[in-house]
Amino acid sequence: MNKEIIKSCVNGWLMIVIEIGLLALSIYGMTMDNISIIFPSMAIFLISLPGFFILQPNESRVLVLFGTYKGTVKTQGLHWVNPLMFPTAQTSLKVSLRSRNLNGQTLKVNDKKGNPIEIAAVVVWKVSDTAKALFDVDNFCEYVLIQSEAAIRHLASIYPYDHGEDGETTLRCGLGEVAESLKVELTERFSQAGIEVVEARLSHLAYAPEIAQAMLRRQQAEAVISARKIVVEGAVSMVEMALTKLSERGVVDLDEERKASMVSNLLVVLCGEKEASPVINAGTLYN
Repeated sequence: MNKEIIKSCVNGWLMIVIEIGLLALSIYGMTMDNISIIFPSMAIFLISLPGFFILQPNESRVLVLFGTYKGTVKTQGLHWVNPLMFPTAQTSLKVSLRSRNLNGQTLKVNDKKGNPIEIAAVVVWKVSDTAKALFDVDNFCEYVLIQSEAAIRHLASIYPYDHGEDGETTLRCGLGEVAESLKVELTERFSQAGIEVVEARLSHLAYAPEIAQAMLRRQQAEAVISARKIVVEGAVSMVEMALTKLSERGVVDLDEERKASMVSNLLVVLCGEKEASPVINAGTLYN
């Protein structure tokens, strides 16, 4: 595997001064009609002219001489190097170091329990090692795309969508842990290409259309059961408090049958979904 070598270049502004001097020397040779001055100075001027290049912030230039990697220039500004190190046709040797977004397409996969789900992720990445990015993989942008899809598919297969076992992380509830797991896997996959993962997180998560309605009904049923549980627990506590207060204050002396009747009526009132309609009992329970 290749390893990045940071290389420094000749200051471009200094070379501009030298180029102007060579041009002035050629003109002087013309005025003096001195071929021994004209041809060498003009030849050096023309040969060295393609060696200039400019780097913007967070840009780099990879230098290759006769098929051998010589280093990477990362300093912004005007530079000059041996023109043979980067023929003008090899524009691919200029690599951006800026962060890039990969908005992955929605994938249909199976979660840990085998349920078909739709999942997508957003990955923020940047090139950290230009030598690996250019020479260890064929096309690092395509490499990032394919490996990201593979990592997301693998991630979905090791986590359930929801309703995991006690303490088990799920895709729907454990977003932070899932995002961190995705970032770790992507970092491992991208290391060969010299790519750094800045951030990775899920951008879309849903059941596949063929089971979405069934899962929605299950979620609704679970929500109703959970709400009912809270209502019943609260109602029982209120009934217990009512009976205790009546007994402590001696408001009425109730036997077990009357207590059971009161408990039944209070639970109906407290747990019912509709407003209760009171029924006045003119007699007794024993009539």
